[in-house]
Amino acid sequence: MRAFGFLSFGHYGAVPGTRVRTAGDMLRQTIELAEGADEIGVNGAYVRVHHFARQAASPIPLLTAMAARTKRIEVGTGVIDMRYENPLYLAEEAAALDLIADGRVALGVSRGSPETALRGYEAFGYTGAEDPRGADLAREKFELFLRAVEGGTVVDADPQMGPAGRLAIEPHSPGLRDRIWWGAGSRATAEATGRSGVNLMSSTLLTEATGEPFHVLQREQIDRFRAAYREAGHSGSPRVSVSRSVFPIVNELDEAYFGLRSRESQDQIGIIDGLRSTFGKTYADTPDRLIEQLRADEAVMSADTLMLTIPNQLGPEYNLHVLQSFAEHVAPALGWKPNTEGPVEGDRIP
Repeated sequence: MRAFGFLSFGHYGAVPGTRVRTAGDMLRQTIELAEGADEIGVNGAYVRVHHFARQAASPIPLLTAMAARTKRIEVGTGVIDMRYENPLYLAEEAAALDLIADGRVALGVSRGSPETALRGYEAFGYTGAEDPRGADLAREKFELFLRAVEGGTVVDADPQMGPAGRLAIEPHSPGLRDRIWWGAGSRATAEATGRSGVNLMSSTLLTEATGEPFHVLQREQIDRFRAAYREAGHSGSPRVSVSRSVFPIVNELDEAYFGLRSRESQDQIGIIDGLRSTFGKTYADTPDRLIEQLRADEAVMSADTLMLTIPNQLGPEYNLHVLQSFAEHVAPALGWKPNTEGPVEGDRIP
């Protein structure tokens, strides 16, 4: 682990105790959190994307504002659900974001996680999926999105408007493809990600259960990704990120929020999307114990980037405290390099 960032689900709503009552609160506070995290030296500011729910849903405007108000921090998603996207319009927006951010982008996309809406992407006008979960639709769109991001031509020119030929989308941001990630929820999808030559994002759950601890199963997922990347003939240093809930307990308020109950957290087995899945545990303890626990987490130590899922409902002040505590008391012992030392690099694939 060389870098860490925060991952916000962007929850909002008028519920007791929340500091984020409206969508406007959520958007403004996420920008504020990114600004504060940038000053601490945090490497990344990432948002989840969900539709038909009181959570972050339209990431590009938010990420653009975050990029415009910060200097060094990487901004990104974990993840955009491709089932809901027009791939060419997303390629235009992503290029514009990348140019504004001067390359400080980590754009995670995938089939997406289960949504509150039943086949909600069809309400957006995207029909024709044969897979009941829309995986085929997402993959087809992803391939067109990548082609557009790379600058490939996607439409015939109108000869009445200029020279005949084929046209690419504009704007084009050179190098953006190297900043595209796929959110993989299994070992098989990690291998497909490696073959496609993009970066790997892995969260706090895998849609598999083998009896192995979550971190061991996820480490195997990372190893398979890198092997598939190499076997496909790609050369470079692909990035790998994993997500964890990590809370250093350094004062009484931390103890009240995340003390005894989180200390007893263990991996869980459950059903998601009809698949038997493994869910990672929450880490909450004193900094010295967190260092010991995270060093023993094989996936955390194999990835270059750790995304800390944050309780955004508690507001930016408390969440900046969590990030500061991790940066000051835990991250240096894990190999962390603050954003002042330059952009994050993945492990070189020989």
